[in-house]
Amino acid sequence: MSLLKVKDLGKSFGGNRAVDGVSFEVAAGELLALIGPNGAGKTTTFNMVNGQLRADTGSVVLDGVELIGRKPRDIWHKGVGRTFQIAETFASLTVVENVQMALLSHDGKLFSMWRSAAAYKRGEALSLLEQVGMAPQADRPCSELAYGDVKRVELAIAMANSPKLLLMDEPTAGMAPRERNALMALTKQLVVDRGMAVLFTEHSMDVVFAYADRMIVLARGRLIAQGKPLEIRDDPKVQEVYFGSGKTFEKIAQKSSEISGVTGGTA
Repeated sequence: MSLLKVKDLGKSFGGNRAVDGVSFEVAAGELLALIGPNGAGKTTTFNMVNGQLRADTGSVVLDGVELIGRKPRDIWHKGVGRTFQIAETFASLTVVENVQMALLSHDGKLFSMWRSAAAYKRGEALSLLEQVGMAPQADRPCSELAYGDVKRVELAIAMANSPKLLLMDEPTAGMAPRERNALMALTKQLVVDRGMAVLFTEHSMDVVFAYADRMIVLARGRLIAQGKPLEIRDDPKVQEVYFGSGKTFEKIAQKSSEISGVTGGTA
């Protein structure tokens, strides 16, 4: 059963139709990759789902609730978490305090910067950090962390509202290959354990083919293909959009199968 239903989504900027009638669904327990070449409309689509941009046409329904017209904070309270291309944490706060801040926000508590929140739901914050492998570094300032660890903290923060849907905007940007594979393997495990849905954009095709359950492909604002990784890998229209004639995703898919242990990606 689909958790997120996007139908006929559209957005124009001046005379440019950035997103044109895009429709797709995401099920609970599924990782759906949103890919496409530069200028395809990925970021615009992503931001309309999250409420950062108001759609001109169409609907975005999460678990029966229409999200179009709602503000990002309201959408967050409806069960949508988000991570960003550039990780966003409070560098001067400790790892656990960053997660506590997210819990404070979710609970609607006002936080005074001159008053410590060190006791507020520390156990719950530590539990979230345990899930992303960061509990041993809970009391370190985020400013001291390696970038890959900051991304893990950001993931714990995104989980603070127990999301039904997690939006990840280029989650592995700026990460070394080993770090990005570890982060996506962790995300995959969280999806399985929590039964949530994940919609993510990504430029690293080895990551996409290794971890996505399904893929949707945009080009010039329109949806040109959707399906399982093997189907997308062999789609002539997708290959032409990415490479022109004569090239394929074959080598990328082979590399991805070595990462995931499943030929051509997950089923």
